[in-house]
Amino acid sequence: MTLKKSSRAGLFALAFGILICLFLSVAHDVAYAQAPAAAPAAAPATPPAPPPACASDPDPKKAVLEKCTPNSGDTAWMLTSVALVLMMTIPGLGLFYAGMVRKKNVGDTVMTSFAVTCLVTIIYAVITYSLAFTPGSPFIGGTSRAFLQGILSDISTGIGTPNGLAVTIPESVYLCFQMTFAIITPALIAGAFAERMKFSAMLWFIGLWAILVYAPIAHWVWGSDGFMSNGNSDAWFKVLDFAGGTVVHINAGVAGLMCAICLGKRKDMGPPHNMVLTFIGASLLWVGWFGFNAGSAVTAGMQAGMAMTVTQIATAVAAFSWMLVEWAVRGKPTVIGICSGAVAGLVAITPASGFVGPAGAMAIGVAAGVLCYWGVTGLKRMIGVDDALDCFGVHAVGGIVGALLTGVFAIEQYGGTAGLIEGNPAQMINQVQGIVIVFVYDAIVSLILLKIIDAVIGLRVSDEVEREGLDLALHGEVVQ
Repeated sequence: MTLKKSSRAGLFALAFGILICLFLSVAHDVAYAQAPAAAPAAAPATPPAPPPACASDPDPKKAVLEKCTPNSGDTAWMLTSVALVLMMTIPGLGLFYAGMVRKKNVGDTVMTSFAVTCLVTIIYAVITYSLAFTPGSPFIGGTSRAFLQGILSDISTGIGTPNGLAVTIPESVYLCFQMTFAIITPALIAGAFAERMKFSAMLWFIGLWAILVYAPIAHWVWGSDGFMSNGNSDAWFKVLDFAGGTVVHINAGVAGLMCAICLGKRKDMGPPHNMVLTFIGASLLWVGWFGFNAGSAVTAGMQAGMAMTVTQIATAVAAFSWMLVEWAVRGKPTVIGICSGAVAGLVAITPASGFVGPAGAMAIGVAAGVLCYWGVTGLKRMIGVDDALDCFGVHAVGGIVGALLTGVFAIEQYGGTAGLIEGNPAQMINQVQGIVIVFVYDAIVSLILLKIIDAVIGLRVSDEVEREGLDLALHGEVVQ
C-alpha cells in the first residue's frame, strides 16, 4: 500500500513538472513571436519569385481560377498526402476499431470502414465535392462540379485550380485530397454504433449524412464563400480550423452521440478483442495524420513543416499524459489507453496545426490527454450513453478542446492570425460560435435522419443477431 501511494505521488509530481515546463515554454514562445526580428546581414537583392499566373473573375469567390501553373513539388507532396490520409481509414481506423470490439464483430467493423470508403467516394464524386468546394452561397456550394464535370487541371492543359488556397496543384489532386477527409469523417462515427447497427441502416445513414451534414459544414468552414471560412473576406466571422477540428472531429463525434442515443445500449459488453490490432491501427493513424495536417497546407512549404512538427509533439504529449492519468487513477497503464491518448492528441492538434507553435502544441497535448480521458470515463458515465468505442469522448471532446485552444495559442507569425495570448480575445468568440453552430446543426440533422431510417427499415439488429455476432449473421463469415 505504501509503495502504491508513493508511486502515485511520483506520477503526480512528474505531471506537475511537465506543466511547469509547459508554462515556461509557452511564455518563451510568445515572447519570441512578439519580439522584433533581428536585422539581417546585407545581401544582394533578389527579386521575389513570381506568383502563379492565374486569370479569372477578380473575385475568387465567384469563379474557379484558370491558367494557374501547377508546381511539381507541391503536387508531389499532395499526392503523398492523399495516400497517407486514405491509409488512415483503410487500414488504420478499421484495425483501430477492430481491436476494441469482440471477436464475433471484428468482420463487421472492418467491413464498415471499407464499405464507407467505397460509398463516400461515389457520393463525393457525384455531388459532395461540388456542394462543399465550389462557390454558391454562404451556406452551400453550387453544382458546377457535379459528377466532377469540367475539372480544369488535366494532362492536356495542365491548368486550373478550384480556389485560391490551392493555386499550385491540379484540381484533380485537390479534390482527391479533400475526398479522403470526406471518407474518414463518417467512418469515425462507426465507433459509436459498433456491434449493434444494421449494415443496411448504416449505409443509408452514412450516405445521407455525407450530403446533408458533411457537405454544408465543410462549405461553411472551408468554402471560398462559406459564412465562417477563414479564407473568405466577407465571412460573418472567421473560424480557425486548419485541418478539420470542427468539420471532421466535432462533426463525427456529435453524429456518433446521436447514433448511440437512438440505438440504445448493447445487450452485453466484453473486453477488447485484440489490443495488438488497436496498436497497429493507432500507429497507422499517427503516420497518416502527417498527410492530414501537414497536407492541409496544400503546399510543400514552411507551414506544412510546422504543421508536421506540432502534430508529432502534441500527439506524443497527449499519449503520455493519458498514460500518466490512467496510471494514477487505475493503477496500471494500458496499451488501449496510450493508443487512445495518441488519437486524442491527433484530434486536438488538427484545427491548430497551421496556427500554433511547438509550445502551444505541448499545452494542447496535455489538455487533450487529460480531458479526453475524462470524456471516455467521467463524461461517458454522466450522460449514460453507450458510445461503444468512444467516438464522442475522443473526437468531439478532443475537437472542441483543440478548436478552443487554437483561439488561445494561435500565433500570427505562424498562421497569419493572432489568438488570445497575443491579445486577440475576439478569436476565442469566433471559435466558440463555430463549435456551437456545428454541434447544433449536426445533432439536429443526424437525429432526424436516424429517426426516419429507423421508421423505414430499422436501425438495430435483433437480439438474436446481436448475441450471435454481426459477422456471421450479417456477412456470413467469421474471424478464426
